[in-house]
Amino acid sequence: MTPLTQVKPYPFATCPRTGLDLDPEYATLRDAEPVVRVRLPYGEPAWLVTRYADARVVLSDPRFSRAASRDRDEPRLQAQSFAAGILGTDPPQHTHLRAAIASAFTRRRVQQLRARTHEIVTELLDRVVLRAEPFDLVSTVAVPLPVTVICELLGVPVADRQQVQRWSDAALSTSGLSPEQVRENLGQLYRYLARQLAQRRRSPADDLLSALVQVRGEMSDGPQMLHLAVALLIAGHETTVRQIPNMVFALLTHPDQLAALRADASLIPAAVEELMRWIPLSTSACFARYPVVDLELGGVLIRAGEPVLVAMASANRDERAFDEGDRLRLDRIGAPHLGFGHGPHYCPGAALARMELQILLAELLRRFPGLRLARPAAEIDWTTDSLARTPRSLTLTWDVIAVPGGARTLP
Repeated sequence: MTPLTQVKPYPFATCPRTGLDLDPEYATLRDAEPVVRVRLPYGEPAWLVTRYADARVVLSDPRFSRAASRDRDEPRLQAQSFAAGILGTDPPQHTHLRAAIASAFTRRRVQQLRARTHEIVTELLDRVVLRAEPFDLVSTVAVPLPVTVICELLGVPVADRQQVQRWSDAALSTSGLSPEQVRENLGQLYRYLARQLAQRRRSPADDLLSALVQVRGEMSDGPQMLHLAVALLIAGHETTVRQIPNMVFALLTHPDQLAALRADASLIPAAVEELMRWIPLSTSACFARYPVVDLELGGVLIRAGEPVLVAMASANRDERAFDEGDRLRLDRIGAPHLGFGHGPHYCPGAALARMELQILLAELLRRFPGLRLARPAAEIDWTTDSLARTPRSLTLTWDVIAVPGGARTLP
């Protein structure tokens, strides 16, 4: 069994936290030291897991607790801790919260949502087409699409959506805002949703917030319901906002894969899965699990109570699970990726994100032949103050102008 190792500063500094390049230190660790001691800017030292098989164990084995993080100085990138809510629970409490989400997503609501998502995508792309000029994918599509979908689903009024988006963005900031500003923005979001939930209790509507307040049980009228609503709002759009430009950038900088996708639109669902695997969305492992007993993992003895972080981006590139793991291959068949997590805390918004990404990629490729970056990839400005990496803007252009309805005319 491997003895205690030196504590490494984390995130590693081998590669800048911009672009979609994964720090090569992960590959080195997967081969030589798959479970390693690290220290993040805030919180106690932790073990970092870099291999796929070990990651799945940590994420799904009941010997690892998330609820224990509430009483610990959890390792993290930002001063603010987010142990509360569904991410800070274990079964059976976590099971009850997930059941509340599932009960709110009726078959009728999901069917309506797919049709409405297609309408929103069409409306957004129609505006781009009518302007007939290069456009910023982030501001014109990547932000409004997921924000509109999740806000319509929850029942957030149109007039409030911009402000809600700002509060949500602030919650994920790592350096752009002071800890006090992060807390203030998060507090504003909590107070806003508390008012919305109270209103739904008085006057229910046909939306997800109304469905949630109708759930019966110990969490039906307490802080857990509010935590759940906040988690749904943030998780329901933030990942998709960032992954839309990431995925388009990845495709446009891998022309062979883009050509394959253009030639066969049936690859869209597989493409979304492979892009979720390949793109290192998070700038750091986060949300530590705490073992409740001593155990061995990756040849290392981990004592009860020692936090363990999962480097999902590294696990998703592990050659032991994915042949040519560093290559983007849209025809990949094999192990399921960890882009949406694994185990009890598997992302509750995964189906929603998949649907939005699939519909948008299909329509972008159908309506914009010749779509390409308007400036060299090396000149793209990437975020450096968030838990997730993504371009601040992504200006695109195309050779042939598509018009509403799908017809095409030369510029």
